Amino acid sequence: MYDIHSVRKDFPVLDEVIYLDNGATTQTPVPAVNAMNDYFFKYAANHGRGAHRLARQTTDNYEDARDKVAEFLNTTPESTVLTKNATESINMVALGIQWEAGDHVVTTLVEHHSNFLPWMRLKEKGVEVTIVGSDREGRVNPKDVDAAITDRTKLVSVNHVSNVFGSIRDVEKITQIAQKGGAMVLVDGSQSAGHMPVDIKKIGCDFFATPGHKGLLGPQGTGILCIKDPDALEPTYVGGGTVHAVTTEGYELEPSPSKFEAGTPNIPGVIGLGRAVEYVQEIGVEDIEKHEKELTTDAAKRLSEIEGVEVYGPKDRTVVPFNVEGMNPHDVAMILDETRKICVRSGYHCAMPSVDMLGVEGTVRASFALYNTEEEVDSLIEGVEQITMLA
Repeated sequence: MYDIHSVRKDFPVLDEVIYLDNGATTQTPVPAVNAMNDYFFKYAANHGRGAHRLARQTTDNYEDARDKVAEFLNTTPESTVLTKNATESINMVALGIQWEAGDHVVTTLVEHHSNFLPWMRLKEKGVEVTIVGSDREGRVNPKDVDAAITDRTKLVSVNHVSNVFGSIRDVEKITQIAQKGGAMVLVDGSQSAGHMPVDIKKIGCDFFATPGHKGLLGPQGTGILCIKDPDALEPTYVGGGTVHAVTTEGYELEPSPSKFEAGTPNIPGVIGLGRAVEYVQEIGVEDIEKHEKELTTDAAKRLSEIEGVEVYGPKDRTVVPFNVEGMNPHDVAMILDETRKICVRSGYHCAMPSVDMLGVEGTVRASFALYNTEEEVDSLIEGVEQITMLA
């Protein structure tokens, strides 16, 4: 197991607050920030657009970051498209598939809006959408996904882990079911990559989307879209960097991943992401998963024992959503911040259908990362206990 106190030195903000909003974004470690600073101060240039030494170094370091991400997720660099976030990645799939009226998409009730709205918008093109329900703890039965698939189903799109409930999806089984029926599969790994081992080849999905700024510890403005068959998707954008040849009569696209990455990318962000992924690998994602699970389980158990507190989600959850009876979740979050400098998320978590299922107007969500401690869990419990006395 890694030395958590040594790790915490790489996240200076932890000296100022108790940060339990890792489901929204994690903090970025000093080595990743230093890698971005090196780009700006030592060799800043554009990617893939020059023969001079700075352009070559920029391109090499950018592509090294792609290699690190691909290795970490067990896929190939050619299949790894670098985007600005998971939302863009998912929309690239929604916009890049050639849809016909009568095509069918299956998704679930417990998706983030970013893996829900792109499919709902396809209704404007005559695409039918089936929303598979879940139980009250946010668990989706693969048999229900199977029952929803028809001979017109073109895509099944599900999250790996729910950002509201922390429930874990059996994405490998769902992928097998969907592909057996002739459908492609998109897995939204926003809440899984970096928090638990992810093996894209083992999952077998056609598309895998994740941001860089959550479990992978990278900066905001970075994301990943892994594409099994690049020919299955048309580029959303075209322009500089995507073409091999251009004439007045037409153009010839570059192979993947270049054809999906139009214009100047977030070069420093991607370089920082590469170093952040390396940082996660050095610590060990299995150890990170074990540590986070212990904190999450402990926090959920102790919160549920407080009179007037309701905790949601399954026992094997990855986040801790809860409410204090008689109090608005935003008020609870504000009190925790003002009295104990505890940062938690409150509200609908960009997943209104999921929260509506509970019949509440939002929840408070505590979510943990590799740098959180048992002492911070203690502070959360003490803070919530104090709040229940005010309710």
